Amino acid sequence: MHVLFFFLALTLARTIPLEDGVHHVQGIVVDGPKLWVTSVDRIARRGWLTEYELETGKRIRAVEVQQGEMFHPGGFDHDEESLWVPVAEYRPGGQTVIQQRSKRTLEIVSSFAVADHIGALAVLPEGLLAANWDARRLLLFTREGRLVWSRANPHAARYQDMKRRYGSIVAAGLLGRGEAARAVVDWLDPDTLTLLHRETLGRTDRGVPYTQEGMDSRDGLLYLLPEDAPSRLFMFRLEP
Repeated sequence: MHVLFFFLALTLARTIPLEDGVHHVQGIVVDGPKLWVTSVDRIARRGWLTEYELETGKRIRAVEVQQGEMFHPGGFDHDEESLWVPVAEYRPGGQTVIQQRSKRTLEIVSSFAVADHIGALAVLPEGLLAANWDARRLLLFTREGRLVWSRANPHAARYQDMKRRYGSIVAAGLLGRGEAARAVVDWLDPDTLTLLHRETLGRTDRGVPYTQEGMDSRDGLLYLLPEDAPSRLFMFRLEP
């Protein structure tokens, strides 16, 4: 049984500018006092994992994550000791390497290859839930890289970042394309992927959908990082 509190309102509680900005944002992880961000520099063909101080937005350190033609990090997640980061070729159907990186050193602890572009990843007790380009398919891998199952995404949303939080899968992304795209956050049953609840958000004052890129949820707050440099972290209070 999965316990889920439904939310009637999302209230913007705070906005934090990130020091030095980032490149093209892909995913975020809120980890206690830290904010981790993945981003891609398309011109230089480099991918980045950057650590920030959550309270102030101060940049602490960064490391490049690309491997050969795979330079596009995606939405990612963490466990107690590690960050799990997909790094893919920048095209649909491209190859991906799933990197397990030490939070302490940022060095690669282990990795495995996937013959598809993985754009988002969530850490589950039973393995790693992944979404490919535009989240057309959802896949479950063991932490050693064995594919357990692959299913068509039963929902229309193009998920950009996913997490397992408080008994459900929280997945943020877009419905539709271009100016008509809607920002949505879905709560899914982790066993059946049934849609339990959906919240629709608007756009920033720069016209960017709030769920265009990075998302995490912790302690009654929804964290969103939709904009490229100068990037701002938006913190929404989830109100029951």
